[in-house]
Amino acid sequence: MSLNHDLVGKPSEPVTKSWTSTETLLYALGIGYGHDDQLTGLQFTTENTDGIEQVVAPTYGVIMTHGAGPGRSLGDFDRAMLVHGEQGLRIHRRIPAAGTAQIVSTITDIFDKGSAAIVRSESTATDSETGAPLVTTTSSVFIRGEGGFGGESGPKATWQAPDREPDWSGTARTWPGQALLYRLNGDRNPLHADPAFAARGGFEKPILHGLCTYGVSARVLLDAPFAGDAGNLREFSGRFSSPVIPGDELTVRAWQSDDDEILFQTVGAQQKTVIDHGRARFGPPEA
Repeated sequence: MSLNHDLVGKPSEPVTKSWTSTETLLYALGIGYGHDDQLTGLQFTTENTDGIEQVVAPTYGVIMTHGAGPGRSLGDFDRAMLVHGEQGLRIHRRIPAAGTAQIVSTITDIFDKGSAAIVRSESTATDSETGAPLVTTTSSVFIRGEGGFGGESGPKATWQAPDREPDWSGTARTWPGQALLYRLNGDRNPLHADPAFAARGGFEKPILHGLCTYGVSARVLLDAPFAGDAGNLREFSGRFSSPVIPGDELTVRAWQSDDDEILFQTVGAQQKTVIDHGRARFGPPEA
């Protein structure tokens, strides 16, 4: 069985997802808050510290929509051949520490890259009580061995790093057991824990979740002078270009553009770019 192209353009039935402060605190710990210094980022890692109100790490929005649309199989293929390609996030309102949302997911495109396929999807989360939009996420996955079906190859990327030194940079170190903690957010893919499964995908060791690298990158950017208040992230997107091994050091290099958009790259071991085509915007909620 090949990929199920009949799913393109058809929204899933709404899926109800609930979360508590336990889930949002666990996510913050999984992307590194509190790891180096337990007193750093207390607003993200505690809910009962005197004088500090819990703030949800903004990129928790990708966890809210992850796995929406159960019962709709993308096809029968080797999951070890699937890697996360790109991820985007738009936050409409600050995410509450606990809540319930309705998630609708749509596969928007399946592109043919010859030896592989790229599957793009979009998901929306709306507050179950008010119907107000919370987050919109976009995602693409790269599936080796599933191309060659004669479809369109997709649009060309237009992102380009400015021809100058970064306006700001910041660094964070991952740790050897980080993937084992981060997987408790819901992504139990053995690629991030099982050495034999990782070897099937061509990796020497289990790799860090792309969305964990994504969250760490956002955490680093939130320390930049242009970020403003804690959690004040409105848009965040990037392309996963190289794997990260738990324990690698990550450096985020950022450039401010003329339209208030931040362009960034995340660099890992041996100066390999691990997140490319990065874009971020900071500011108050839409409503």
